Amino acid sequence: QVQLVEPGGGFVQPVGSLRLSCAASGTFFSINVMAWYRQAPGKERELVADITRSRSTNYADSVKGRFTISRDNAKNTVYLQMNSLEPEDTAVYYCNANIVHLDLHAYNNWGQGTQVTVSS
Repeated sequence: QVQLVEPGGGFVQPVGSLRLSCAASGTFFSINVMAWYRQAPGKERELVADITRSRSTNYADSVKGRFTISRDNAKNTVYLQMNSLEPEDTAVYYCNANIVHLDLHAYNNWGQGTQVTVSS
């Protein structure tokens, strides 16, 4: 069974930093795009950033210049380095990956979500 596992987010003060990670486990053929989404209370889930296997990246305007997405293909892991955090970044952050399973079909997989709270 393919799973995306996200160790905990956390609580951080404004202008602080936090790094999220997400690792794919199980048996599969390959991973295409990996991404981070977030959902704040009362709001829809939104894309934060994504990264292709060749490491081309895309960011939401609200996080450009503050967040950096990266991946380690050998470890099947994606990271999100978050700097200059603002209270508006408070949300549940979800890892997402387009994974090619052994049947050679690509499936959209989601992590369980991790809470990030930015507050003084």
